[in-house]
Amino acid sequence: MENEEMQAIIGPQRSSQAKFVIELGGKAQVPIISFSANSPSLSTGQSQFFVRKAHNDSFQVKAIASIVHAYGWQEIVIIYEDTDYGNGLIPYLLDSFQEIGTRIFCRISIRVSYKDNEITGEVNYLKRKRRSTFIVHMTATLGSRLFLLAKNVGMMGEGYAWLVTQGLSTLLDPVDEKVMMDSMDSMQGVLGVRPYIPTSKMLENFKSRWEKNFSSRKPHRKLDELNLFGLWAYDTIWAIAMAVEKTVDNVKPSILKHNYTSQSTTNNLEATIGISTMGPILLNSILNTRFQGLSGECHLAKGELIPKALEIFNVMGNKERILGYYSLNGALSKSLTSKEKLGKPIWPGDTDEQPRKLRIGVPVTTGFREFLKVEWHPETGKPIVSGFCADVFREALKMLPFPLPYEFIPFADKERKSKETYDQLLYQIKQQEVDAVVGDTTIVADRSLYVDFTLPYTESGVSMVVLMKHDERDNKWIFLKPLSLDL
Repeated sequence: MENEEMQAIIGPQRSSQAKFVIELGGKAQVPIISFSANSPSLSTGQSQFFVRKAHNDSFQVKAIASIVHAYGWQEIVIIYEDTDYGNGLIPYLLDSFQEIGTRIFCRISIRVSYKDNEITGEVNYLKRKRRSTFIVHMTATLGSRLFLLAKNVGMMGEGYAWLVTQGLSTLLDPVDEKVMMDSMDSMQGVLGVRPYIPTSKMLENFKSRWEKNFSSRKPHRKLDELNLFGLWAYDTIWAIAMAVEKTVDNVKPSILKHNYTSQSTTNNLEATIGISTMGPILLNSILNTRFQGLSGECHLAKGELIPKALEIFNVMGNKERILGYYSLNGALSKSLTSKEKLGKPIWPGDTDEQPRKLRIGVPVTTGFREFLKVEWHPETGKPIVSGFCADVFREALKMLPFPLPYEFIPFADKERKSKETYDQLLYQIKQQEVDAVVGDTTIVADRSLYVDFTLPYTESGVSMVVLMKHDERDNKWIFLKPLSLDL
């Protein structure tokens, strides 16, 4: 900045690097334009000379909360990178989940310096606690390690749900091809969000030129896909070039040096960088530049790129299947032009059944089967539960404002016979073997020490049904009984 007399700076690439550069640019009045420092902890209000040609990460929070609400996840775990980038989004996530009534079981912070065994320890802790729904906010380098280790401990199979934020979705970090293929393999069934890039003739032509130039220069190297940050970087260069063309003819670039004395309390760095005469004018031109770029319409509001929509995708094989979109009006839909619901995802374990079903324990008895009757399907072997108690449970679920998947788990032995007592069945809740019990269970004080009961929906106790004989003495015509026709 001192020697080259720079009039604008593109970058830095990471949010953690941006704070110092933003402060420096503000003092020198040199525009700092970043296409990738998207942490909410960085604000254009910190310095008027900071321009973010990217989406603020906080925009994706509402989309994530909408997905969590749509699938009825009542409890989640947040796993995030312990950096400025990772920590910056957490307050927004907490507020958003509080609004929809979703409970945060815990937050797991993963340091970049963690070794594999340390990350495995955190993952195993969640497995022991029987957690199954996770939000992951990390950059690709650390996130790819997390998913590989989660797969090794058996947490990328059926019964688990993973949702990743934009940092993992766009794969900004340099990851070699082998690691990338292993990461995709370990992320099967994962859901993610990322900014929507509309298809255009301009973008298709650019991709064609990119492939042609790349193959001619490096014919033996595989061409990497263009990612979002690459498109934003390209549009950033164009925005600066267009802004310079508007201002360079009117203003002669120069740097005015500070006239500091030896008694000045300002450090030597401030004294040497000076103040740009062109910076404020160039900044105003950048902020007012509007054009159609490779990533869509490039238009800034309050120094940030205005988002249009987010894509919701599902990792399948070595590709990503688009399930739908999140628009600015807060709606999730299969396309931006319709109100149709999101496409059905394939969850980890290659299943279309939503993970984390509520485990409902049911007693297996031979008496009073009108209350609860457990049978097994002759072909699939799955339990078929019927009876008054099961009907009450199903009707209660219909009254909930969100879907709640469940499965009945009979409390029976290998021969499908009744297994021990009701006390031991209810104790399965305390041991976290089941989430609830449905059946003709009696509310007893001892049981209330380790489980909570619903309000009674039928009276308990023993009753007798006997044949009722009509008492003729209650007949008002009984006085005629002694009389006869002869009399």
